[in-house]
Amino acid sequence: MELIFTLLVGLFIVFGTILILFTNNNKKLVDFSISMAFGVMLMLGLLELLPDSYEIITEYIKVPFNIIVLVIGVIIGIELLKILDKFVPDHGHDHKHDKDHKLNLYHIGIISSVALILHNFIEGITLYNTLLASFKAGLLMCIGIGLHNIPIGMIITSTFYKKNKSKVKTLLISIGISLSTFFGGLSAMFLQSLTSNEFLEGVLLAVTLGMIIYITMFELINQVKEIQDKRIRYSGILAGIIILIISILA
Repeated sequence: MELIFTLLVGLFIVFGTILILFTNNNKKLVDFSISMAFGVMLMLGLLELLPDSYEIITEYIKVPFNIIVLVIGVIIGIELLKILDKFVPDHGHDHKHDKDHKLNLYHIGIISSVALILHNFIEGITLYNTLLASFKAGLLMCIGIGLHNIPIGMIITSTFYKKNKSKVKTLLISIGISLSTFFGGLSAMFLQSLTSNEFLEGVLLAVTLGMIIYITMFELINQVKEIQDKRIRYSGILAGIIILIISILA
């Protein structure tokens, strides 16, 4: 039963993908979802990953060494994506050309996917263990995770579909990413002694935080600045912030 919930929660990402695909990837909607991505990623880092990783690490290591471990984890996350940058397709920075713009979105899509897969994998572990301990608490967590998985699906779709123009490929990518939550739950079931190690979870959350910082500050922010319609830009950011806050409070 717990595994079914981890699968269903992950599939909310696919729901976000379908929302974009059935609106034919309208430019305004793409711009809105990119702005929303910035808001979601920013709040995900500040309100979820940072406090959660700090709290878990502090249970095992006291001040100031807990902060040192947290910072090292963040640096590792940033450096991992810097290394990944060397292996993903080149992306142009002269976004006056549509080709460069598409390549840059594709690039963001790839590195965002890596960070989100790790993040969702950890969430799957946490969700599975929470459901085992308290079904009611786990169900509330399912609602929260599901809510913020919808805009994640929209983000992934906006970045990949713009480049490959294939609904089938984009949908398969989205399904693949969504399954990372299920695989997290699966690993929690088979490797319970390892995945129940909260300190390791805290360190992995810090690494994910570093990845989110890299994506937000070095990739997404440039895309958001180039959206000409300020109403779409700011309303998208605000929507992302509100959605993430609701998902955390749910």
